[in-house]
Amino acid sequence: MSAAVLTTSQAGLIAGNIYDKYHTRNPLARRLMAGFLRSFDALLDLRPGEGLLEVGCGEGYLLERVRRRYPAARLAGLDLSLDIVQLAARQGCPGTPLLQGSACQLPCADQSWEVGVACEVLEHLDEPAQALAELRRVCRRGCLISVPCEPYWSLANLARGKYLGRLGNTPGHQQQWRRQRFVSLVAEYFSVEQVSSPFPWTMIWGTQR
Repeated sequence: MSAAVLTTSQAGLIAGNIYDKYHTRNPLARRLMAGFLRSFDALLDLRPGEGLLEVGCGEGYLLERVRRRYPAARLAGLDLSLDIVQLAARQGCPGTPLLQGSACQLPCADQSWEVGVACEVLEHLDEPAQALAELRRVCRRGCLISVPCEPYWSLANLARGKYLGRLGNTPGHQQQWRRQRFVSLVAEYFSVEQVSSPFPWTMIWGTQR
């Protein structure tokens, strides 16, 4: 069964590089991603039958991971790139409703989802606070959010000889997040319940106040 793909506004999002980190063969990258996924599984609090919206779903790897773990959950994904959304519909999470649109103007009714996920999204946004406000609007219970942690992310890029002219900053990253700055911003919109630091990311589980 094919996933339904809907289109909405692209305002407020900036596309970055495309790198399939979930299927990389690089042994170091695989080790880092294993740590990321362990934290993701540990922090995600999705109860049976609840609904989850992933903002910035990419090719659908995390959505499919959630579907395998919570087969009764109601799931949907949203991403800026129509090409990526269509790829997710074909390969990553067939049968899951997918939207093409903006994290800063989610095409969802108020409190229409129990849980939101936005992993590696806020660093791409001109207005990350607006995206957090939208997540708070549409999610009744909580949200799992992650960003690359600086300066470690850029230093890791420099160490592997990438983006030297940008001092290691990944193309498309409009924000650089140190742990405390990220925690402080999320705390303006959610009650920060858990913070994890799978190198080189910071990951937060926050709930509605």
